[in-house]
This record gives sequence, structure tokens and C-alpha cells, in this order.
Amino acid sequence: MITDLVEIQTETPDPGAIRRAAAVIREGGIVAIPTDSLYMIVADPFNLNAVGKVFAAKGRESSRSLPLLVNDVMMVENLASEVTVRFQILARRFWPGPLTIIVPASAKVPLKLTGNTGRLALRHTKSAVGSALIEFLGMPLIATSANMSGVPTCRSGIEVFGTMDGRVDLVVDGGHCVGEGATTIDITEPYWRIIKEGAVLEREIAEVLKGN
Repeated sequence: MITDLVEIQTETPDPGAIRRAAAVIREGGIVAIPTDSLYMIVADPFNLNAVGKVFAAKGRESSRSLPLLVNDVMMVENLASEVTVRFQILARRFWPGPLTIIVPASAKVPLKLTGNTGRLALRHTKSAVGSALIEFLGMPLIATSANMSGVPTCRSGIEVFGTMDGRVDLVVDGGHCVGEGATTIDITEPYWRIIKEGAVLEREIAEVLKGN
């Protein structure tokens, strides 16, 4: 695989660069993009060949799920088997932003995406690049950290290119990402739990979820 690179302004993404990245995704390819925290690999979640490419690119175990980027709660309604009050409270308070919410997946979601768990991690990012791609394609996107499994996530497009050259089809270089990684919360059980703490603190979540 030959990896291409295109530069982009993260706040005002060039439509041409977005179209180019979208074309790669439509063809079943994988693209690295900057977000509000770190660089992510994005791909079509409903193309099982593309899903397999993401696992291979990262050296990721197939038993681990792949998160999705969305751009509104309406999109979540097609991906989650249930949109709970707890989810709505979290999304209203922390989205768009660095919070990934694990929900029960709907039957429309390929089981392979969930690592055969039936649970799906969703995030609405502040990234203008990610949002533009989702809007252009009209669908959610796989969005997992741009790194080999077990290796720190890349913070610049050039770093992604050096690490993932030959593993992704296109790197969208938006310079250096300075945000903290996202917090991940699982709300599929009666009691919510933090899987990974990042930019959103557990005490902030506890405060908004009082009684829920």
C-alpha cells in the first residue's frame, strides 16, 4: 500500500481535501485525520473489508471493539439498541467533545465492530475535519487512535505518516494536535463505570449523573 499525504487547515478544512479523503473511505480505504485530541484512523464501519484493514493496520486483536464517530444524537438512534436518559444527559453536557460513550449496539451494527461484545463506543468530536467527513459521507465513521496497538498515539500528521506509512491509504495532515485523549464511559450496565479517564474527569461525570 502506498500512503499519500494531504495538508489541511483543521479549523476550516478545504473541501477538496475532504472530498479526497471521502473518496478513499468510499472505496474501502482507511484515512488518518486530526481531531480535537489526537490523530485517528477513520473508515467505513459498514464495509467489512475496511473494518478488517483497520484491525490489520493497527495490529489490533479482533476481540477488541472499534469506536465510531457521529455528528448528532439522531445518528446514534440508528446505532444504539436503546438511547437512555443517562446517555442523553451525557451527550447534552459533554458532546461535542472528548467523551466516548459505550452503548448497547443495534442489530444494524456489524458484530465485528463490537469485538463480538454487542457494545459500541460512540463519540461526537469537536474536530471540524471529522465532522466535515461525516456530513459529506452521510454516515458514522470508525475512529480509532492512529497508532500500532500498544504504542503511543501520534500527535502530528508527519508522525502518523512515519508510523503508519504503508498501513493507511491517506494521511490528512493538520499539524500538531494538543488536546488530551478522550474519556471512555460504559453505560450498558445498571451502574456506569469509567473505562479510561482522559480530558473529562470522573468527578465531572458523577456530578451530572447524580440519580441516573
